[in-house]
Amino acid sequence: MQGLSPQAPRAEEPSEQVLFDGYPAMVPSVGALLIAIVTLGLALIVFYFRARGRHYRITTQRVVVERGVLSKKLDQIDLYRINDYVVERPFGQRLLGTGNLIIEALDKTTPELRIDGLATDVVALYEALRKATESEKRHRGVRLVDFESAAARL
Repeated sequence: MQGLSPQAPRAEEPSEQVLFDGYPAMVPSVGALLIAIVTLGLALIVFYFRARGRHYRITTQRVVVERGVLSKKLDQIDLYRINDYVVERPFGQRLLGTGNLIIEALDKTTPELRIDGLATDVVALYEALRKATESEKRHRGVRLVDFESAAARL
């Protein structure tokens, strides 16, 4: 009887590391804070359920967004498919230390993914995510070719 020989793990396969795992900020901006004050805190109930209805997990290989409180929807984008990032930090969010990250990807189901109200240093997260994206593209041999036709330049 022949047994299965264990395969050694591939050295070129990097392990997945978590860059961010959490929920958006309950009060992401000064405007939301003012609404909470004007409504004597009642708006905080709505803000709480809205924040708990989204969960973000950003790793060195993928971005996963889970939406919903009772019913759940899961969106995932592999980093090698991402072609652009936009960091938004409006004044009201900068005061509270939050920000938004918009991801544009070459994905049919999710061409643009908004990650709003991140209660972390969004610029540092963007830099780590950008490095991880380039590393994943190199690891998988993915190259993006950007070209313009002569008519488009005129």
